[in-house]
Amino acid sequence: MVLVNAISTDEKGEFTMALPKRKVSKSRRDKRRTHQKLAVPNVQKCPQCGEAKLPHHMCPECGSYKDRTIMEIEN
Repeated sequence: MVLVNAISTDEKGEFTMALPKRKVSKSRRDKRRTHQKLAVPNVQKCPQCGEAKLPHHMCPECGSYKDRTIMEIEN
């Protein structure tokens, strides 16, 4: 039997591949996937215009950051 990257040939010359020994339970599968969830973005209100914005980012509606106008936004 020749072993090449988990693919081997048997006596007949047919290719065989590695298979799991046991079924992965739903609980074990879900435990593995716990870190793949989507995160809800932390959104705050802009103190100038009241629109939603990300913390530590300029407001996309009015262009203010830390109570100062950083950029003039054309409407």
